[in-house]
Amino acid sequence: MTERFAFTIAATDGRARTGTIRMQRGTIRTPAFMPVGTAATVKAMKPADVEKAGADIILGNTYHLMLRPGAERVAKLGGLHDFMGWQRPILTDSGGYQVMSLSDLTKRSEEGVAFKSHLDGTRHMLSPERSIEIQRLLGSNIVMAFDELVPTTSTREVQAAAMERSMRWAKRSRDAFDGGGDHAANNAIFGIQQGALDETLRKASADALIDIGFDGYAVGGLAVGEGQEAMFGCLDFAPQQLPADKPRYLMGVGKPDDIVGAVERGIDMFDCVMPTRSGRTGQAFTRTGPINLRNAKFAEDTGPLDPACGCPVCATWSRAYIHHLVRAGEILGAMLMTEHNIAFYEGLMADLRSAIADGALTAFAMTFRATYRREKGE
Repeated sequence: MTERFAFTIAATDGRARTGTIRMQRGTIRTPAFMPVGTAATVKAMKPADVEKAGADIILGNTYHLMLRPGAERVAKLGGLHDFMGWQRPILTDSGGYQVMSLSDLTKRSEEGVAFKSHLDGTRHMLSPERSIEIQRLLGSNIVMAFDELVPTTSTREVQAAAMERSMRWAKRSRDAFDGGGDHAANNAIFGIQQGALDETLRKASADALIDIGFDGYAVGGLAVGEGQEAMFGCLDFAPQQLPADKPRYLMGVGKPDDIVGAVERGIDMFDCVMPTRSGRTGQAFTRTGPINLRNAKFAEDTGPLDPACGCPVCATWSRAYIHHLVRAGEILGAMLMTEHNIAFYEGLMADLRSAIADGALTAFAMTFRATYRREKGE
């Protein structure tokens, strides 16, 4: 039988690494981008097409799935993989971020977070133990510890208190995971480093997580409005505080140039709603930067979304046709845009892996940044 979880680094280039994570449901090539499947679906895509686009793993969401259709129901129906038709690895987040950002009424305590559902107002308690239980019921392959999030603009005292509570919750998450019988024996759990932008707090968090022991480690609490410069400043030290022989996962990131910079700083895994959300709102990613297909200038443009892309969308349909679909509000527009965007992200990861293996990451990153332009205001 394939091992439960094994991370192998095949090559390094500076702080960047490329390698593989081997799990029973398949191999994950790193650096990896995980399309977000919040409600048991990568929006506007069939699972087979997500895999064809190059994804080795997707992300599911504890908060949304516990509210609808319910973790117990998913378990009764055979688990998340069979339920949604995706048989490769799935990472589930702990639900902590959504509890804080979506619920209009929360009460935090040492036990966990009491909150009101954004769907129907029903009240729930999400604790480390319940979060792990939900992820186990879903059949998650990489379970995330439950943590407490506070804005990076919070006072240092607030940040320190949240980090320290997150570490206590990390131990409870680990204990709950280890009590999961066959699920724990065949899957993995990651801890989440907190501490906002403070190097001392980040180090204390990393040390606490290492003392508990996890299969991998996430850098949490970034990409929440602090800006790229501040995020990179944190990534200049945070990943190096975590074990070099374990995967490092930057949660919720990000735009393509964010990913390139984070890979240079030693990050191995990413997730973000950007390619799917942008696909539904008319934005396509290209090697020269994002383009807005709602713009009238594309109405008679016979070229592909991205001339440098070899995805089925770019091989088949023109910017003019997709412009028409987007402007007409046709569902196919969102589908084609999303498929291209996921393929673009996965293609970027493949290029990064090749560049690291060839010892050419610096040259690749310089060329990428010289070519890629963010939209104004980003």
